[in-house]
This record gives sequence, structure tokens and C-alpha cells, in this order.
Amino acid sequence: MSLEILVVDDSALLRRVECDIINSDNKFKVTDTCKDGLEALEKLRTKKYDGVVLDINMPRMDGLELLQQLQKEKIKANIVMASTLTVEGADEAIKSLELGAIDFVTKPSNIIEAKGDAFKKALLDVLYAATKARVHFKKPSLTPAADKTAASSVNRLKKPGQNKIIAIASSTGGPKALQSVIPKIPADIDAPVVLVQHMPAGFTSSMAARLNELSKVQVKEAEDGELLKKGVVYIAPGGKHIVVNKKGASHVIGYSDMPPIGGLKPCANIMFDSLGQTGFDEVVCVVLTGMGADGTNGILSLGKKKSVHVIAQDESSCIVYGMPRAIYEAGVVDEVVALSKVAETITKNVGVK
Repeated sequence: MSLEILVVDDSALLRRVECDIINSDNKFKVTDTCKDGLEALEKLRTKKYDGVVLDINMPRMDGLELLQQLQKEKIKANIVMASTLTVEGADEAIKSLELGAIDFVTKPSNIIEAKGDAFKKALLDVLYAATKARVHFKKPSLTPAADKTAASSVNRLKKPGQNKIIAIASSTGGPKALQSVIPKIPADIDAPVVLVQHMPAGFTSSMAARLNELSKVQVKEAEDGELLKKGVVYIAPGGKHIVVNKKGASHVIGYSDMPPIGGLKPCANIMFDSLGQTGFDEVVCVVLTGMGADGTNGILSLGKKKSVHVIAQDESSCIVYGMPRAIYEAGVVDEVVALSKVAETITKNVGVK
């Protein structure tokens, strides 16, 4: 049976294109369309949809106003936002995630793009993730750090006073999850933080700016050649892989020109793997909510060269229990914690200056 989808957009042309794309996949069926937020609100008050594709800029009631009203009326829905690829659109997309949207897709700028394969794939991928949100999987047979065979290649030797770095990976549900993690990290954390969030180019700067407003640590987009400093969070720019390189007694951010890995750029595996060639004594790896398994191979590779401490977000607090599940099943997770405890667990393992 197909999942029922609601499409909300003031453009009749884009509604038609989105409906055609969604209906082309037999997992989905568009059962209703609306041209503004007010119409959608009436639908959502009386009917439960498996997923909603919601435009941001519309007359009468826009997408952000609809999200606020749904929160007010305690109406739950799996919502994907359609955002324009502009500075304003990026800011609105980040705001929509704070208001409960699960993810967003960038709207095409013309009809050729709208009917192209790239937009079709992006829309179906994000809708698939949204409709799978909060699905509870069967518990893996492995227990963290219990399968010694799977974990045998990972160096777990811990020493006091180590030179450490924190490396975080997140995807679907990540921007909102990060607002429960980064603002809770103390300003005097005794390590730099590098972070990969799967997100298109143009949106990570808005996310970094918003997190910087909320946090005690400094949060910024990572720049090529930038010196790593303790108490600073460096976010991989959308559309760019980041690596960490040793430079004398210090470390710097580097951009990798590798193509997308499994459609991902930035890719957490590349970031984690690069840390194996650095001068850090230990890497505290954190895997948060997200589809797929990005991060697992990178951490496994890193663990052959460095001491790692792996923290995974627990299933019940994940929007999508994919990436944390994958690293859990690899048998190298040291701690599984609720989202609300992630920052505390990071700080416990790293310490403050």
C-alpha cells in the first residue's frame, strides 16, 4: 500500500511537477494538494498523512507560519520543506527545522531543473527519509564493545592528558539534533570540534550562524587552510569534503577535491579517515541521527591508527536511526546515549581547559 503524501505549494506548475515525481515511485501516492498554508492546516486538522511536502513562501499563510500553528495545536506530521537556494531561503530552511520539519529539498530555479533527474532524486530521497522517520528497528544482535572480534582492530587504550579532537557526523534530523548538542558544550572544552552535516551548498553557513548564536563555543564554516583551535566548532561547507592535516605542531582544515561518496559531499567517512594521519592522541567520534551508514567505514579505518572513543545517539531520540545503528552494529561503540546526554558525554571524555 502506497504512503499518502500531501503537497503544498502556491505554484500550480511546481505542484504538478512534484506530484508527477512522487507518484512515479510506487511507494508513494499524492492524495491531496493545497495552494497555501491555510488550506493545508484544514487538511492536517482532519487527516493524517504519511508525509508532507511544504513550500516556504506562500500567500495567506506561509510554510513557517503553518509549522508554528501545527506546533501550537500539537498536530504531528512528517514534513519536508521546499526551499529556494538563496541566503534568505537558507535561513528559512534552518528555521523550519527548528519548528519541526524533518528535512528540506532545494526548489529548482527553472522548469528544466524541475523536470531533471537531480531534483527527482533529491525529492524522493528526502521524502523516503521523512516517511521512515522514527521507525523503530529490531535491536541489533551486537552489543557495544561486547563483540571483541569486531572491535579487535580498534585501539581502546586511554591515557590521561591526551591531545584530543571531537569529530561529529549527522544527517537527517541533524540540524535540529545539533541544537541540543553544540550549545551545551562548554566554551573551555579542551579540544577542537570538526563536524559533517549532510546539507547542500549554501545552507551550512546559515546553520553555523544559528548555532553560533546559541552556543558558548564558536561555531563557523570550516575554511581551507584554517588553523584548528580548541573551543571552536568547524562545520564542513555543503558541497565540500573536509580533512584535517598536520602542519608542524598544529593542525589545519583542508578541502578534499574527491567526488561525492555515495552521493554525499561532504562525507563523514573522509573526515574520520583523515584524522588517522594527524598528531591527535585520541579522537572522540560522535554519530548522530541520519539515514544510511556514513561515518562507519571512516571510524573503522581511523580506529586502526588512533585511539578512538565512539559515542552513538540512541534509537529512541533519533529522527532516523540509520547512521548510529550502523556504527553500533559494527561493534565499536563505547557509549550509546540519548540526545540530551550527548554534550555531557563528550565533555566527560574530553575535559575542559
